Amino acid sequence: MRVYCSLWNADEWATQGGRVKTDWTKSPFVAYYRNFNINGCVSGTSSGSCGSQTGSWQTQELDAPGRNRLRWVQQNHMVYNYCGDVQRFPQGISVECKRSRF
Repeated sequence: MRVYCSLWNADEWATQGGRVKTDWTKSPFVAYYRNFNINGCVSGTSSGSCGSQTGSWQTQELDAPGRNRLRWVQQNHMVYNYCGDVQRFPQGISVECKRSRF
């Protein structure tokens, strides 16, 4: 399970070039979690860093139908992917963008 949260400053990249209007009357914008506890491992580290918490679920990957469903969601619903934003990140893409997506 994953938890995602994002607050952004309404730059052009985050508003689909200005098509999505920001309603500043709703500010201040705040995001928080209550009673959220997590016990996880750092991605890319050896299983020893997780102690006895390591389980088979931590190494599961998407199967072919799951990858196809993910691609469909990305193509039909993803608004922005910073891995492809060379104007905003001219110094190059980040480490996670260099890894295989599937």
